[in-house]
Amino acid sequence: MSEMVEERMGKKLAVIPELCSGCHICELACAAEHFGVNNPKKGAIRVVITYPHPVVRMPIVCSQCGVPMCAEACPVGALTREGTVVELDKNACISCMKCVEACPFGAMYAHDDLQHPIKCDLCGDRPPQCVENCPKGALRLIPEQALGESRRMNNVLSYAHMREIEFMEKGEKKIIHYAEIGKEELQGD
Repeated sequence: MSEMVEERMGKKLAVIPELCSGCHICELACAAEHFGVNNPKKGAIRVVITYPHPVVRMPIVCSQCGVPMCAEACPVGALTREGTVVELDKNACISCMKCVEACPFGAMYAHDDLQHPIKCDLCGDRPPQCVENCPKGALRLIPEQALGESRRMNNVLSYAHMREIEFMEKGEKKIIHYAEIGKEELQGD
């Protein structure tokens, strides 16, 4: 097993949409790595942009699911888990594209020029090129156990500036007032 493959075991691609500029360089880097072409539609990643309001730039990448729906949908078993990566055996693939339809994240793609679906393989023996080439650091290869850490921290920090929270209890609206930490005066004896 190569050093890069060992390093990526137990790691997944993480997306930080707040950092994404929508430049599509990740798509181009992926297509160039896997097909040697400058065609973002051949990348295994897609940046979806919504606008005018709210503007969201979200790279869609394969989650390398623990129970991959794409593999379950494949009638010939062309998708299998190898460590933490769900890999496509292009020789076994019958081009039915059932895996593309089955992916709950829309992270597998079909292209008219190709007989098989396009699926992220974390670039095999190389560092993921989408991560390596993202100018804003919106894509990262992180340990699985760290997934969701930034969201957990943001959730906790969102309470740091709150003064009150409203909630319903038995049909009645109630308010909890938080202490204004740091503004209380110490009472001396």
